[in-house]
Amino acid sequence: MTKAAKNVLFIMADQLRWDYLSCYGHPHLHTPNIDRIAKMGVRFNNAYVQSPFCGPSRMSTYTGRYCRSHGATWNGVPLRVGERTLGDHLRKIGVNPVIVGKTHMSPDVEGMEWLGIDPESNTGIHLSECGFEPFERDDGLHPNSGYDADPAYNDYLATKGIESPNQWDDHANSGLDADGNRLSGWLLKYSNLPADVPEELSETPYMTRRAIDFMEQAGDQPWLCHLSFIKPHWPYIVPAPYHDMYGPEHVIPPVRSDAEKDTDHPVFKAYINSRICKTFARDEVRDRVIPAYMGLIKQIDDQMGKLLDYMEEKGLMDNTMIVVTSDHGDYLGDHWMGEKDLFHDQSVKVPFIVYDPRPEADATRGQVRDELVEAIDLAPTFLNYFGGEAKPHILEGRNLDTLLHDPAKPVKWRKFAISEYDYATREAREMLGVTSDKAQLFMIRDARWKMVHAEGFRPMLFDLENDPQELIDLGGDADHKAECARMSDALFAWARQHHNRITVTPERLDKMMANREPPGIVIGYWDEAEYEAGTGRKYGDWS
Repeated sequence: MTKAAKNVLFIMADQLRWDYLSCYGHPHLHTPNIDRIAKMGVRFNNAYVQSPFCGPSRMSTYTGRYCRSHGATWNGVPLRVGERTLGDHLRKIGVNPVIVGKTHMSPDVEGMEWLGIDPESNTGIHLSECGFEPFERDDGLHPNSGYDADPAYNDYLATKGIESPNQWDDHANSGLDADGNRLSGWLLKYSNLPADVPEELSETPYMTRRAIDFMEQAGDQPWLCHLSFIKPHWPYIVPAPYHDMYGPEHVIPPVRSDAEKDTDHPVFKAYINSRICKTFARDEVRDRVIPAYMGLIKQIDDQMGKLLDYMEEKGLMDNTMIVVTSDHGDYLGDHWMGEKDLFHDQSVKVPFIVYDPRPEADATRGQVRDELVEAIDLAPTFLNYFGGEAKPHILEGRNLDTLLHDPAKPVKWRKFAISEYDYATREAREMLGVTSDKAQLFMIRDARWKMVHAEGFRPMLFDLENDPQELIDLGGDADHKAECARMSDALFAWARQHHNRITVTPERLDKMMANREPPGIVIGYWDEAEYEAGTGRKYGDWS
């Protein structure tokens, strides 16, 4: 690889909470290698994903567009054919966009069939892989999930002598009891067991090596490598020695209050009374799951160290932007919740670290910033980094350069962050008796307030200045009606923006305005003289 080539290493860890890294303040989980990237770059304290669930969050990150714009609002909802992605934009300017790991992409098979596109053609493959070139696509899910039923990882384990109908499920995500009985990591009770796979053969080291394999083969063409770790997403099980590095004594007390359980908000009440949330709210579950979750993160950090050492040895740190983030968090029993279904910071706020190797970023190295950034900001940032023209009519995020470079320069930045959630397939919708078209939640937050618009119900409102743990919902408080109205107006203003006029650039629109009508179209002129006086052109001259 030539030194002149610019590259991007875009790292996403699935379901990684923002506060489970030592650079973000975790008291027990030390992540020196991710911290190392933060010291070289900028760490953002207020980064939000555009949906707190895998599929829609990733589709927003990959398209640089909000959920209401791209339409893939839930896991398994295909990203429609024609929705351009980061990979599409980069390929057009000569950059090789590669995926190593998970995308959670569901291809629009019907759309491709309608347009006569062969899914096995280059175009079909790119449409099926979020625009990425699949060096190694691996969503790591169970064969019945509908995503990747036979990942190459299984074949790899087979070459190492691990034989099974599904090595990923039976070994990498299962453990053995003292009697040799195989116990599934899907069941939370067994999260304390070591996964039945040698550590060096487990998913995270394997995927790290595959990223290195790509870099070894990359050649001189600039590239973006999206290294997308499957972990620390469930199943919560990790190989030795990480399985017992942490114990219940390292589990931080849950962020929750008894008053939350007595909430009068129907949506929040439905969630905390749902089966998954009631399970994760149990202390015995937290004490069993969280140490494994921490072990999975520690393993990722150790692998990050090996990857960074390789890049330094090969001289790649001088010309490769590195981003570390997540697609969403994990409640882990906080707010009496499990999974990541609502908009507390445990779910929708993510770690967001950017190392920019360019000299322009030297003044901000090690800086921490509090501006509201969104996952959709990555797409325009990457495009700009590679020298591509801005596409504000398509990409709804903002180029982060103004925050990554001169710290003394005044920055005009966004006042609000937006996230969306479609709960049409969730248990809460059934409990509420809501129709699928009304099962919508929107979050908007500014420097102080966070409001959740729940279609058909009152809003939820949190004062992040006086209640940073989001324990007190003020949405039903008469004294805060004005604040709710202000936030609702801001959300409505965002909703009224052009989200889908993506085929015409602003420059073309300005030209259309200047020319008024297409050549040969004459509207509202009385005669030739009036036309010529009004346009400065001779009637009949359509050039």
